[in-house]
Amino acid sequence: MAINIIGVGLGRTGTYSLKLAINQLGHGPCFHMEEVLKNMDVQVPLWSEAVKGNSNWNAIYDGFNSSVDWPTAGFFRELIKEYPTAKFILTERNPENWADSFGSTIYKLVEGKDKAPEKMHNWLDMCIEVITKSGFPLGMDRNGLINGFIAHNKAVREIIPEEQLLIYQVKDGWEPLCEFLNSPVPNESFPNTNNREEFWELVNAGN
Repeated sequence: MAINIIGVGLGRTGTYSLKLAINQLGHGPCFHMEEVLKNMDVQVPLWSEAVKGNSNWNAIYDGFNSSVDWPTAGFFRELIKEYPTAKFILTERNPENWADSFGSTIYKLVEGKDKAPEKMHNWLDMCIEVITKSGFPLGMDRNGLINGFIAHNKAVREIIPEEQLLIYQVKDGWEPLCEFLNSPVPNESFPNTNNREEFWELVNAGN
């Protein structure tokens, strides 16, 4: 089973809502950082090796048809080579709003690694490696985060062929996503989830 839909938008751009939407459209199961948290013993070593250039995508995505969020988003250059016919989705949002959201959730979490339970440390180390690879080493200020976000999205546009890439905001709902994936528009409302409070609930579930 090879994944054929790859979300390359950074975390905190509506990736969890996109995961739910992709599953609802029948293109799942969709891989998300949540899957790493649920299966840390297997997934964390695989992703740590991928950062070093020793990727085993078949093992990472075993049982999945699609993927969104980090860690995936940090590997768009590798994944377009591994899956040259896949469809890619770049979730975007206002850069300033993204920096505020990222800074108060993911970045805050990894910067406070030493305060986390011991069993979370390997996962957090991997997260630090992945977000650093994505252009966000520890210690950046808000302007640095904003510029890094803009740079990531620019690089995606430059590397992924235009005909394979959907530039998307989850607030736009079903229509552009369904058109891109050749799927009928559901009658149900578009899923809208994973605000900042839900982020911490998701992380704490892995403790």
